[in-house]
Amino acid sequence: MDFSISDDQKSLQQLAHTILGEQATHDHLKTLEAGSWSVFDRPLWSRLAEAGLVGIAVSEEQGGAGLGFLDLAIVLEEVGRAVAPVPAVATLVTAYVLAQAGVGAARLDGVAAGNTILTTAFEGEVTARSDGDGWMLDGEKTFVPYGAEADVVVVLATSDDRPVVALVPRGSSGVTVTELETTNREPQAQLAFEGVRLAAADVVTGATDLIHDLRMHTTAALAVVAAGVCRAALDMTAKHTISREQFGKPIATFQAVGQRAADAYIDTEMVALTAWQAAWRLSAGLPADDEVAVAKFWAGDGGMRALHACQHLHGGLGVDLDYPLHRYFLWGKQLEHELGTPTGQLLTLGANLAATPV
Repeated sequence: MDFSISDDQKSLQQLAHTILGEQATHDHLKTLEAGSWSVFDRPLWSRLAEAGLVGIAVSEEQGGAGLGFLDLAIVLEEVGRAVAPVPAVATLVTAYVLAQAGVGAARLDGVAAGNTILTTAFEGEVTARSDGDGWMLDGEKTFVPYGAEADVVVVLATSDDRPVVALVPRGSSGVTVTELETTNREPQAQLAFEGVRLAAADVVTGATDLIHDLRMHTTAALAVVAAGVCRAALDMTAKHTISREQFGKPIATFQAVGQRAADAYIDTEMVALTAWQAAWRLSAGLPADDEVAVAKFWAGDGGMRALHACQHLHGGLGVDLDYPLHRYFLWGKQLEHELGTPTGQLLTLGANLAATPV
């Protein structure tokens, strides 16, 4: 079987790799981080939009390329390789899932051009109640990626214990935004909703499948980003161990170093393999709950093991803020916990196995 990507996908990968490599340099990221705790590179986001990468999975009718989730995953892995501070997962995955479900078309205008930022609020409790010809939201969501920057927040809520999805536009009355500090400096926010009134068109009832798809695609996307993070850190480590000398020879020639690097390589390949398996099954419309849980487990468990090894093999340089490797470790740690820790994924797999007839 041929597991390689197509020529068109290779061109897409190279385009994303070139732009992100040129724009998200270590020196540039250091400058951004010096000015603010949370970092969002709007000029880079605009550059990606100009190149058509932000609209990669947005429909042609809305200015995008109309490609699938696997193509989107190719771009996301490159975002991970560059640890680029842009809302790629939050915006592009949310837009893709909404478009596939035929929901909120009017709210997707401007995504492909980079003018509309979307995000999904997973964590926290929000209730929705019918109010005349509209809806009212009350509750709180926390750890919302780009929650302060988003033009539309997709809120997972309940109404009489039934799942509801609400699309809350920026500036809605009754929304209080509190920005949070995060491990990898990604902008996140706590959103409080108090009597937030929405039009009926912005609320989807009976949204069990939509909520499931949002969670599965976002989790798989985070695993793909983790694969990019690990691969870039491993490449950096390989170059370092070849050039760093002790006792007159490169440290890469030492047996212990080689063994540690080999273990990191195996972990990194497993992170990538399981992430791409999950992404492929989702793109093909196949059941993928177990595969997504496995991918997220490896992204957290194997991913952090690989990144720990990369830091160890760099010695003190690995934690030097003037050297780029520390940034990959912080991204890995953030990805380990977003939408479920490794232990949480094992519990999910166990529950799935228990519910599956032998």
